[in-house]
Amino acid sequence: MEVVAALGAWALGKFNTSLPWINHSSALQHPGIIADLGPKLSSGAQILFPDSPGFDVATARYSQYGAPNFTVVVQVAQEDDVAETIKYANAKDISFLAVSTAHGTIATLGGVQHGIEIWLDKLDSIVISGDGETATFGGGVKSKAVIDALWESGKQTVTGGCECVSLLGPGLGGGHGFLQGRYGLISDQFVSMRVVTADGTIRTVSSDSDADLWWAMQGAGHNFGVVTSVTSKIYDVPYDGLWSYENYIFTHDKVEGVYDRINRFSTDGGQAVDLVYYSTFFRNPNIDPANPVVALILLQQGKSTVDSAYTIPLRDLGPLVVSSGSGTYKDVPSWAMTAKDSPTCQKANMSNVCFPLSLQSYDIQAQRAAFDAFAKGTSETPGLNQSVIIFEGYPVQGVQAVPSESTAFPFREDSLLVAPLVVYSDPALNDKAREFGEGLREILFQASGQQRLHAYVNYASGLEEPEDWYGDEAWRLKKLSFLKDKYDPEGKFKFYGPVA
Repeated sequence: MEVVAALGAWALGKFNTSLPWINHSSALQHPGIIADLGPKLSSGAQILFPDSPGFDVATARYSQYGAPNFTVVVQVAQEDDVAETIKYANAKDISFLAVSTAHGTIATLGGVQHGIEIWLDKLDSIVISGDGETATFGGGVKSKAVIDALWESGKQTVTGGCECVSLLGPGLGGGHGFLQGRYGLISDQFVSMRVVTADGTIRTVSSDSDADLWWAMQGAGHNFGVVTSVTSKIYDVPYDGLWSYENYIFTHDKVEGVYDRINRFSTDGGQAVDLVYYSTFFRNPNIDPANPVVALILLQQGKSTVDSAYTIPLRDLGPLVVSSGSGTYKDVPSWAMTAKDSPTCQKANMSNVCFPLSLQSYDIQAQRAAFDAFAKGTSETPGLNQSVIIFEGYPVQGVQAVPSESTAFPFREDSLLVAPLVVYSDPALNDKAREFGEGLREILFQASGQQRLHAYVNYASGLEEPEDWYGDEAWRLKKLSFLKDKYDPEGKFKFYGPVA
């Protein structure tokens, strides 16, 4: 028997060397997918199983809350690999989900159980056109790779603020970013894309080809297909790439003063096109062992120092910490703590649940009420004390220059992006975390005067309604539902912010 076993092992080893899509350690355990799908994949693709080297890396997620469950990973290397994997999954009635960097935190992803992950990380090509007006990006390319590659050619485009996320993950939901004041959302840069739809068909989608699907892909794209590549507009880097920052930390008694001053330069779309800011409520016992504190960073393009019109009123409040400096656009993520190596980008086996809402301005009393509720909740439940409330202020000129009805992204009129982010490690806190996050959001929403919650789908918890993600104008969801029936009648793409 040992001879037979040895010959079998030798034969399998010889066979696998000519079929690189098989991960050697698990080939005999999963004969179905290997036999049926394996020969249809390209030489650069690979099939991974739970005991395969690389499976844990492929399935690691930024948030454990509502995470999908995968039995197998297909690491695709070419567009056709995506199509063949979808066709195989359909034939076997297996759920599938395309994954790039796995930073989605929406609980609807948990609907994938014993599914196939289509891992896009090898689709990372970047090709700049000869005229320098556009670039074509692979479906799994990361924001940092986009920034770095374009920078070498004196170019830039809108990406998400975090270097570790993909270009298309946020882009399919609209996609906010540092450069949106000048150019619009990530999705506003799209010129065309290659999309694999629910039946495995590969389509070139643009304003001239499948124009109805093109509309949907710009804001609700997670519902309609896997994007294997996108061609986007790119731009010359202005001001030699110069940016500056000023960073502050304020004690708990300065909440009203901080947001009063922010309102003066950010309310109702009045923020200057060259100015971006982030602020947060967070706990740091080395700064204040008893109370949360307020952090604020101002970022300004084209200036060696942030304009004093912004900084002097903030300095006059008496912050605990002030720091400032200048550099290039490539330095901005490091200043904002969203660089690839920053704690924000790490997958630390935590649950990270967002409760987003978009606003026009800050209600000062609501900011105080939210701060006090945040302080109380993180004090009473220490397991939640790594949570934060994030307030993002991007200029909106480029966003609002695009007609609202021209894409599926619904919230172009909003000025501010707010998100309580509840962070914890113990799954026993799931209900408490949900209650905490919902309560913080409700304080801010009730003070907004809005009739309906505006919840940025890329930050969504999954507890919202489709109207909250895609707009409460009746025609929007009606159109999305019609297109869903047309392009995905069986609901294969139903796991990320489903339109119905």
